Amino acid sequence: MGEKRSNHTVYNINYHFVWCPKYRHTILEPIEDSLEASFRAMCDEYGYEILSLHISPDHVHLFLSAHPKHAPSEIVRTGKSITAREMWEQHESYLKEYLWGGGFWEESYYVGTAGDVSTDTIEQYIERTEHV
Repeated sequence: MGEKRSNHTVYNINYHFVWCPKYRHTILEPIEDSLEASFRAMCDEYGYEILSLHISPDHVHLFLSAHPKHAPSEIVRTGKSITAREMWEQHESYLKEYLWGGGFWEESYYVGTAGDVSTDTIEQYIERTEHV
């Protein structure tokens, strides 16, 4: 990892996000590939660098680097809205069995800063906390 540069900024900002589908339903495994593709496309479009992405049946761990102009709340709002819309477009018949209210993600989320932590360290953390 390390420092990244833009015109007037040198930065090393890494965030660890975790969020769950509505009602913490275990619905993500069958749509994992399209959900991952959606996250990757969104990050490419907005200039976020995915350092690690782990999709469990009932939650997502996303570790990414972003320019300091992007607030963590903005990253979450963008990620949740884009992926939710795309998952409903691609998997409506599957999702409507579980998500009768039309939403996709819970409103709450976790965010932590990870500074100069390696991707391996984050992967180890995810493995240890998978039972949460």
